[in-house]
Amino acid sequence: MDETGTARANPAESVGQEARDAQRGRSRGFKVFLRDILLIFLAALLISFLIKTFLIRSFYIPSESMEDTLIRNDRIIVNQLVPEVVGLEHGDVVVFRDPGGWLTDEPEPQQNWFVTGVDSVLAFVGLSAPDSNDHLIKRVIGLPGDTVACCNEFGQLTVNGVPLDEPYLRLGEQTKATPNDFEVTVPEGKLWVMGDNRYNSADSAFRHANNAPGEGFVPIEDVVGRAVLVSWPIDRWAWLDNYPLVFKGVDEQ
Repeated sequence: MDETGTARANPAESVGQEARDAQRGRSRGFKVFLRDILLIFLAALLISFLIKTFLIRSFYIPSESMEDTLIRNDRIIVNQLVPEVVGLEHGDVVVFRDPGGWLTDEPEPQQNWFVTGVDSVLAFVGLSAPDSNDHLIKRVIGLPGDTVACCNEFGQLTVNGVPLDEPYLRLGEQTKATPNDFEVTVPEGKLWVMGDNRYNSADSAFRHANNAPGEGFVPIEDVVGRAVLVSWPIDRWAWLDNYPLVFKGVDEQ
């Protein structure tokens, strides 16, 4: 006690208390930090899931049917607002579900539990597409009401009588825009779609020539979205064009 009889604090105890208070503050600060990180992570997952569900998602290319525009194992970003919010246009590259019989049944590759788990998480946020093999990707040539025919004297497709000069085609030594001659009128609610690699694409023309169910037409309701971007690999990064000049005048006929 001091001369007035008041108890004095022990300096050592004061220092110890301050240290304990500081330790508790640091501990609480670290917990708050972990909480904020967890909330940010969960918010990012939720936002990614919503974007993947309603706006955009990733697919990979499983075949050569769209070469050289798209090659096997390219990753693409698909705008899922097409066609429900944004309408389809001639030349759009679209991803669609199998209308029935377009795809052959193939055994799924075996993966270990770790790869499967990682792929599932990436698929949840839209960065992976384990269901790519259940979808197809082609270019829209004919919209409902269009008359699509092949071929004129120059080997070109025509849409509503307008010949198409198609710079995206991979024909090799061939001179016709597609192997089989045809003339069709696209029914309401359907599309006529073709691969850019015309001589290696089981597309509408191929299925029509082989009298397949559906006559080669794709229901618009099966369209998942429009491919807008090659996102991977980096050296393949490019926007996907629908070539409006190729189809200029088609809608005016």
